[in-house]
Amino acid sequence: MKEEAKTILDRWRDTGWVIEPEARKVLKLYGLHTAPYRWAMTEEEALKGAGKIGYPLVAKIVSADIIHKSDVGGVVVGVRDDTELRAVFTRLSSLEGFQGVLLDEMQSGFELIIGSSDDPQFGPVVLIGIGGTSVEIYQDVAIRMAPITVKEAKEALLSLHGSRLMQGYRGKPAINMGSIAKLVAKFSEMVYDLRGQISSIDLNPVMCSSRKAVIADARIIL
Repeated sequence: MKEEAKTILDRWRDTGWVIEPEARKVLKLYGLHTAPYRWAMTEEEALKGAGKIGYPLVAKIVSADIIHKSDVGGVVVGVRDDTELRAVFTRLSSLEGFQGVLLDEMQSGFELIIGSSDDPQFGPVVLIGIGGTSVEIYQDVAIRMAPITVKEAKEALLSLHGSRLMQGYRGKPAINMGSIAKLVAKFSEMVYDLRGQISSIDLNPVMCSSRKAVIADARIIL
């Protein structure tokens, strides 16, 4: 296991989960890149960060006390300018356990979820499915033991009932299946390397387009 990853996980062990900016650092150590982002502790930092990312953007609460950000209005999509960002920052900073705001570049595309859990019998398993807010409705998922190859990841993707949507449907372009399969395979190698250290990881959503696959949200449970 990478020493820097272990240091991050150990730092949040007592909290029980890893806040998103720190979770993204773990992903980056394993070559899994997320959407461009800035972690801002002050309004001034937020405005500077927005200047780097560009509008419109996504603003998310960072708080060890808030694991489900959307449930408390902690995710704001489509922030258009400095005035809106100031108002959003003021509101988010009033939420429990405020530890800053995560500013994300806006992404579009087909939403997938990639996740994992450490099964007591089989060890690390990888879950792939239709993502975003639809995951609990459709429950369209494939589960494989980690690690898996790019070929196995592609086969898992094609096994989903919603795979037709990924291959182009009603004029929409097909997603880059090779890009998402490589991401899944690399993710499976990471969770295998971290076996025994984590309980679960959720990447939801992963935004997939005809060009690339981008991790838009990440959560690590210890």
